[in-house]
Amino acid sequence: MEDMLAAINRELSERQDYIPQNIDTIYFGGGTPSLLSDGQLGRLLNQIHALFNVSAQAEITLEANPEDINRQKVKAWLELGINRLSLGVQSFNDQVLQKLNRGHSGNQAIKAIATLQDLGLTNVTIDLIYGIPGQDFRTWESNLLRATAMGIPHLSGYALTVEEKTALGNWQKKGRFRPADEAVYAEEYQAMCHFLAGLGYEHYEVSSFAQPGYASRHNMAYWQQEPYLGLGPGAHSYNGCSRQFNISNNARYIKAINNGAVFYEVENLGQPQLYNEYILTGLRTNRGINFSYIRQTFGLDIYRQHKAFINQCLFENKATLNDGRFVLTDNALILADSVIVELMIDDP
Repeated sequence: MEDMLAAINRELSERQDYIPQNIDTIYFGGGTPSLLSDGQLGRLLNQIHALFNVSAQAEITLEANPEDINRQKVKAWLELGINRLSLGVQSFNDQVLQKLNRGHSGNQAIKAIATLQDLGLTNVTIDLIYGIPGQDFRTWESNLLRATAMGIPHLSGYALTVEEKTALGNWQKKGRFRPADEAVYAEEYQAMCHFLAGLGYEHYEVSSFAQPGYASRHNMAYWQQEPYLGLGPGAHSYNGCSRQFNISNNARYIKAINNGAVFYEVENLGQPQLYNEYILTGLRTNRGINFSYIRQTFGLDIYRQHKAFINQCLFENKATLNDGRFVLTDNALILADSVIVELMIDDP
């Protein structure tokens, strides 16, 4: 762990000119950063503050699992300036958690949330998973009820995806685990949208719901294509004209950093790629895409080129079009990928 932290600190020093010096958000994620000690987290934050101009109102998020939460840790995080917690709850149902091979119980998740709130860390987001085989609709509803009853201001609802080389992936190969039907995904997704909208949550991105003032500033920066710097194995960065992604293997990343070798690949982005990324990110959010911006920036008259398809989306209530801004409706957000593909252009 110390070798990893030293390498990340070295990468920070080497890449401080990659993005503007003014930093508005910091996000510790992509694994389980809550396993770091207070001192280790503090060293990383001190290095960031030394190299960048971090806003006094910066949003600083830490990802954690419910079983990692205790009062001593949370107090230390608050003292370090961490002001937002992303908690990997997934479900409050013990049977579902066991099926997902999670290391916590529903009761641990409830206690973890209560601990955060009791110590004044109210800007909390939790992840919930839908489309889990064997999870009946009532269980999914009870997850949403539990989360909102506890006053969670931000929720992310993700469809279950099974990755290779994971426990679920191996179980699926052996026939011990079968994915849910697509109809189940759609039903549970729409139920989540309608339920949270009724409680005043803004559905501001395909998977993200927030009470007023609690949308993730960090994630919005991604979706609005603002530059960002990613540090550590497998991290991606974007500076407006190219994308950079680090070696994803821990040992190789550390070795490359220590030896002064290249530890990343660069993808230069031309106009077609930048246009496609604008479509891909924009249509995931409630901001949608702006036809005037596309015409001015990329020289494309997207409405004229895709008039029949766009009008079909409007007629079928899959989208709205106001002042040249094309936005997918809740009914269509789960189908966002199919709309995005229609509007993207082939790379040369």
